[in-house]
Order: sequence, then structure tokens, then C-alpha cells
Amino acid sequence: MEHTTAMLTVLGLAILLIIVLSIKFRIHAFVSLLTACFFIAFATGMPLEQIGKSIETGMGGTLGFLAPILALGAIIGKMMEISGGAERLARTLINILGQNRAAWAMMVVAYISGIPVFLQVGIVLLTPILFCVVMESKRPLVQVALGMLTALTVVHCIVPPHPAAMAIALSLKADVGKVIFYGLLVGLPAAAIAGPIYGKWLSKKFDFQPPERYCNIAPTPDENLPPFGLTLFTILFPLLLMIGKTIIELVAPKNAPYMPIVNFFGSPITALFLAAVLAYFVMGLKRGFSLADLAKQTETAMGPMATIILVIGAAGAFNRVIMDSGLGDVLKQVLTAIQISPLVMAWVIAIVMRFAIGSATVAMMTSAGFIMPVLTAYPNLDPALVAVAIGAGAIGASHVTDPGFWFVKESMGIPMKQMFPIYTVSTTIAAVLGLIGTLVIAKIVG
Repeated sequence: MEHTTAMLTVLGLAILLIIVLSIKFRIHAFVSLLTACFFIAFATGMPLEQIGKSIETGMGGTLGFLAPILALGAIIGKMMEISGGAERLARTLINILGQNRAAWAMMVVAYISGIPVFLQVGIVLLTPILFCVVMESKRPLVQVALGMLTALTVVHCIVPPHPAAMAIALSLKADVGKVIFYGLLVGLPAAAIAGPIYGKWLSKKFDFQPPERYCNIAPTPDENLPPFGLTLFTILFPLLLMIGKTIIELVAPKNAPYMPIVNFFGSPITALFLAAVLAYFVMGLKRGFSLADLAKQTETAMGPMATIILVIGAAGAFNRVIMDSGLGDVLKQVLTAIQISPLVMAWVIAIVMRFAIGSATVAMMTSAGFIMPVLTAYPNLDPALVAVAIGAGAIGASHVTDPGFWFVKESMGIPMKQMFPIYTVSTTIAAVLGLIGTLVIAKIVG
């Protein structure tokens, strides 16, 4: 009992150390996570020769597969940005749904566009379009903005090949196709209720005005935008390949002669590589960009990857040190003794970490480290459901500790006192609905 208490105290102090270093001293999450790794290693008495190996194995195991996926996703996002693909999606969907449903159109555009890009990149990409849509449709800005923001946040956390969601799927050794499928089933209703529906109710209480710099934006001429069908197909292409692989695996014999081909094309790296090549052609070369232009744009897209790769790698190292130090066994004993669904447990850990640390990516990766030891006690539990539960928890409780919270505030021009009812409450509603959806799916498939 004393040993268990001591080990849990070490873990608690490690988490506190990450929070204090990240928030109080503004130290980069990469350095904060590595500091926590060394703290756990020394405090639990890990052999010195094992510490470096654990960190190296944790980072390498996490990034070995994820780094190319991050890079390829960044390329697709960049091609969509320079081609006007996001504006084409928004314009076409608003024409189909009507001006009165502008919030729903922006939600769908954000959900699709947000798949290959980070939350902040998605906001930068879609904000000028958002304000054009609001001015044309005369709909309340708070409703249309929430449709976009909630969809971007939800897809960030639960739909691979988005980097954070993909990292969780790989850490838990979950079938990526299943995570995509479950994530879409859970995420769309959550985004709809926490976005346009909650936004419509909220718009009766208050609204805000666009920042002045966005008030005179002129729409791009229609002929300068890529075709809707090609744009939509290019973004969804990797998802179709990965989900297709999962579906074929469910209905086809495992030893079927065509399964190696199915596995090859359904692999995340292959699927995203083919999608990136398609994006180069459809959104690059066919839009008048030269190969030299595309090379420059690719370099621009890769720059922001460095930070997220380092943070995810350090979080992978943190998870590995937890396992190798013996903390994993202690966590398993304690958490399995609590009579609670492991899906609920994963969600609670994720939303608590999100509230404390702020970063959804760091919250998801550290939560995976806590829950992985427990999963061995539930051999029949699909890790894809656990991945979605963690992602759902990381959606919620965005507040002042979250860099994305401030990015949303400044980009949208939302007054500080309105940020909590608009963004914090919206993300928390989506998180709760995400958990409910995951539990419903678990009942159906379990």
C-alpha cells in the first residue's frame, strides 16, 4: 500500500510539474514533458542506463509512423489553402443548403477541411470565408462561428488522419479505419448540437462583431476556385481508403489473395501519400502553380510540423517512462479496482488533463499513457473506442490554459467575458455528447 501511494504521488507530482512549467514559467511543452520523464525516472529508481533507452524508444515508437503522416497531411492542407478549396466547399454548400443554413454549411466545411490541418491552421484558413458568409447570409455571427469552431475542435481530437487523433490510434494499436468510422459517427452529432444548435440559442442572448480587418473582404471569383467534386474527393480520399480497408477486412476472409493489396492501399501512409500526390495535381498543377511553386509551398507547410512532432514525441516518451518505471502496473491495479467503465475512465482522465494542461494533443497523449496499462484487463474492449473516448474528453474544458482558446479569441474578435459561454461551454457540450455517443456505439458493437 505504501509503495502504491508513493508511486501515485510521483505521478501526481510529475503532472503538476508539467502544468507548472508549461503555464507558470511558459516553458515549451516538449521541455516540460521531458523534464517530467527524468523526474519520474529518478524518483522511481529506474536504472540510469534504462532512462535514455526508454525516452528514445518512446519517442521513436510514436514518431516512426506518425512523422510522415503529419508531413503528408500538412501538404494536403497547404494545397487546399493556396487553391481556394475551402472557399469552394463553403460556397457550394451554402448554395445547396441556403443562406439560412449558413452555420450548418460552415460546420460541414470545417469538419471536412479540418481533417488534414491543425486547429489554428483551420481557423486561419476558414476565418476570412466565415466573415464573408456571415455578411452575405446576415446570420448571427456567434452561430456561424460556433458551427465552424466546434467542428474544427471535434475533428482535431477524434478523426484520423488528424495528427492528434492518429497519434492516439497508433499508441493504443487501434484499427485506424474503425477510429475514423466511430469518430465520424460520434463527432458529427456532437459538433452539430454544440455548434449550430447551441449557437442559435446563444445568439438570442448576445453576439459579437467581426474584427475590422475582415469587414471589406471580397469573395474570390468563382472561376478562380477549383471544382467542388474534385476538392471534396481529394480531402476525403485517404479516409475512403482507410475505411474501405476496415470494411473489407470485416467481410472478406483473412487469407484472401487480394488482402495484401487492400492492406497496402488502406495503410495510413500509403493513403495519405496518394492523397498528397492527388492534391499536388488537382489543387496545384491544374490551378496554374509550377513545380517550383509547389516545392516552396511544401517547405512552408513543413515548418509548423516541427513543434507538434516534438510535443507528440515527448508525450510518447512520457508514456513509455510511465510503463518502464513500474508506474504502469500501479496505475493498472488502482484504476481496475475502481468500478467504472474504462471508456468513462479514459474520458475523465482526458478532460481533466485538458483542463489542467490546455493543449488537447498533450492531454490526449498523456491520457493514453494512463489508460494503456488498464486495457490489458479488458481484452474484449476495442481500442478504437478507447481512442474516441480519449479524443472526446480532450475536446472539452478549453479555457485560459489552452493556446487555442486565445487563438480563437483573437481571430474571431470575441470579448473575453463572452469566450467562456461561447467556446468553453461549447467544447464541453461536445465532449459530453462525444462520451455518450461512444458509450452507445460500445453497447451496439459490444
